[in-house]
Amino acid sequence: MDNELLKERYELALERISRLRKEIRDGESGIPEKFCPFCEKQAELLFMIKKVVDTPELCANKAFNESLYADIKGDAYESSFCEPEYAYQQFGEKLAPSFNWIAVKMRDVIPAAYSGDVWTVVVCAELFLEMVSTLCTSDESELKGYLKEMIYYFVHDYDEVRFEKRITSFITPNDGLISDIIMNSNLDDPDYLYRYGANISQNEILLCKYLSKLPEAKIIDMARTYTEGYRKGFEVAGIDLSKKKTVEIRYPIGLEAVVRESVKQFEQMGLKATFRDVSNIENLCVTTTPANRQYLYDHRYDDALYLNSAMASDKLAIARKIFEKYSDEAYTYAGPAVVESFGENQYIPVKKEHAPKYSKDQEKISIEYKRDYALMQDEFIPGDKRSYTIIAYPIPEIGDDFEDIFEETVTINTLDSEKYQRIHQHIIDALDTGEYVRIKGKGANKTDMKVMLHKLDDPAKQTNFENCVADVNIPVGEVFTSPVLTGTEGVLNVSYVYLNGLRYDNLEISFKNGKVEGYTCKNFDDEEKNKAYIKENILFDHDTLPIGEFAIGTNTTAYVMARKYHIEDKLPILIAEKTGPHFALGDTCYSMSEEVKLYNPDGKEIIAKENECSALRKTAPEKAYFQCHTDITIPFEELESIIVFTKDKNETIILRDGLFVLEGTEELNSVLEEKKNA
Repeated sequence: MDNELLKERYELALERISRLRKEIRDGESGIPEKFCPFCEKQAELLFMIKKVVDTPELCANKAFNESLYADIKGDAYESSFCEPEYAYQQFGEKLAPSFNWIAVKMRDVIPAAYSGDVWTVVVCAELFLEMVSTLCTSDESELKGYLKEMIYYFVHDYDEVRFEKRITSFITPNDGLISDIIMNSNLDDPDYLYRYGANISQNEILLCKYLSKLPEAKIIDMARTYTEGYRKGFEVAGIDLSKKKTVEIRYPIGLEAVVRESVKQFEQMGLKATFRDVSNIENLCVTTTPANRQYLYDHRYDDALYLNSAMASDKLAIARKIFEKYSDEAYTYAGPAVVESFGENQYIPVKKEHAPKYSKDQEKISIEYKRDYALMQDEFIPGDKRSYTIIAYPIPEIGDDFEDIFEETVTINTLDSEKYQRIHQHIIDALDTGEYVRIKGKGANKTDMKVMLHKLDDPAKQTNFENCVADVNIPVGEVFTSPVLTGTEGVLNVSYVYLNGLRYDNLEISFKNGKVEGYTCKNFDDEEKNKAYIKENILFDHDTLPIGEFAIGTNTTAYVMARKYHIEDKLPILIAEKTGPHFALGDTCYSMSEEVKLYNPDGKEIIAKENECSALRKTAPEKAYFQCHTDITIPFEELESIIVFTKDKNETIILRDGLFVLEGTEELNSVLEEKKNA
């Protein structure tokens, strides 16, 4: 991009928008009256963005931050042009989707402006001016077609630049805004948080302040748990980390003290940190408390306005071109190192009648696009040549016990791996004798699942289950496998569960030959709404999904912590999956890395790394992967038993009445029994 030309475009566009603000107020803009409030609102936002671009240091403060997000916070959202129902009331069925989309798109300029991404500011400002020109020169009966065409080509024509920015941001090192914030800010002063341009709440401020009180040694240890987990992931998988150059860091805003130390520790491993493109602050390498979660829910399908098979095909072609251009950088990308946050208050989304939604054809196009993009990316960043790690910490919103919960989470993240490795081995040895495992619920829990296991040709050298300690998936605490689908059947039921931030009451899913056959919950009185809720948010619009994983969680310490502080509904899947047996719908844990040979600490090779779906990866890759993996955990108190059945119908009981009874696993019960006696 020519910087001088870009600067000229910026000055012309913003100067025109400045004049337009006055013309609208004076009634001299030529814009039809019904559209003037919308245009004035967008012009005001873009005028504020000019201040950010011109004097970013003056706009990194609380008052300015609050003014940027006031339009979509709380009750204000109900009268925002970003709100689908309000847009419908103002513009009607034909025009509302386009105006709603443009209002949301204009908000992309906020993080872009703070990061110095003038290109995004310019093209969004020019889109707005093109829209104004269209409103001034077109008959209203023609507007729908003109606006949709304008939006389509805005997306299509700039996709190559967007993809290059997005892809290079995570595979090539950069010294941009996020790196500068992490490495150069005074982390004792929370004002640095406003430099992101993200919505900043008390969560981010209080988390930052809390970390600033911790001893440096503790910060170093927290970072070491994270970075060592990453390193061990490569070691366990037998992947040569020395051939890699970059690690992509993702983290919640407020945790910069730990991230700064992690950057230093990764550099000692020969890895430079990268951070993803900031074109959309809600889909970043950094996460923050959303200004409005309903806003995010309403706009999850915004591309429904223009998505078609031709555009999806063009996007894949562009992405391939960019990956080919940066193939060396892609190959030396080591993978993501992720810090998650948890503790948000309960949220129940409202499904809006006029929110963007996919047609049946678009559902299919979207699923196929995500699958094909993942397969294409795997050509340049092979799954068997990269790894990852993931860890989680609470945010202050979790409640008055935040600091105590944070301390206990640190303890959980650093539990004795050797102890769990030893206990897990007893469980795995028992499981490896079996043809199948049966999991039964008790009381009101209707769970009754039969899980088929792979046949071990050489039990002395092979195993079905991975002994999962604290490396890529922190904290310690599970043994897991990819079950055989054929013959796996039954009902999975849990009284309530939170998955990806959404609550499900009395979730019930039935399976036949390892695939979802039916499903329901009790969130709504209308059964069709219950089914639609599950299909959209658990099946991700697939008609069915296979069981990608069966696991037995063993982290009873995490289980007890959750119940001690009454935060069962706030644990992230990362920790929740360790607090009981669980089933994952979607891909296996070894998706796109099935060929990597993995061994448990006892030297046995893990052979259960695929199922009948992923086995199609070479002959019919379009049927092999689903680009989702959602763990559903049954809490210990809802369990009657987990029993292993051999081919000769001999039984080995692993867990009964919520307690581990297999010899060698008794230590896991100590914290459970303490809770019962408390």
